[in-house]
Amino acid sequence: MTHRLRPVEPGFAESAPVRLVFTAEVRADPAAVYRALAEDVEGWPGWFPAVTSARPTRDGRGREVRLRGGTRFQETIVSTEPGERYAYRIDETNAPGIRAMLEEWRLSPAGGGTRVRWTMAIDGAAPLRLLMGLAKPAMGRAFHDAVRRLDRRLGSPAA
Repeated sequence: MTHRLRPVEPGFAESAPVRLVFTAEVRADPAAVYRALAEDVEGWPGWFPAVTSARPTRDGRGREVRLRGGTRFQETIVSTEPGERYAYRIDETNAPGIRAMLEEWRLSPAGGGTRVRWTMAIDGAAPLRLLMGLAKPAMGRAFHDAVRRLDRRLGSPAA
């Protein structure tokens, strides 16, 4: 069963009750990383192991994402700044306890490559907030593994 989440704007990435923020560097340039995030949506399962399928919807204004374990998301793209920022909010999910959620990818030049910052911004019931805090180390490992895979996919040595 899916449920509808409260719509949020890009500023939610800074104001959410729960914010998980991770950073890593890759050797690929910001434009290449942005293309992989925003333009090659269907390629996400090739570098982010938690994602089993991803596809654009609504003429590229949305996404449908499925994760390992069966979690599903219907998303709306809320910010596209080529080479700098890609953000989407979750509109519907089958994950319990979530009231609002947004993910933001920030890109900035770092040497000859890119610093990638991923923020998961979430509002939810108290048990979910507690669970997200406990899950932070595992989420960080998943992010770093995904970014290493993305870097290899973009033709760069592992970061």
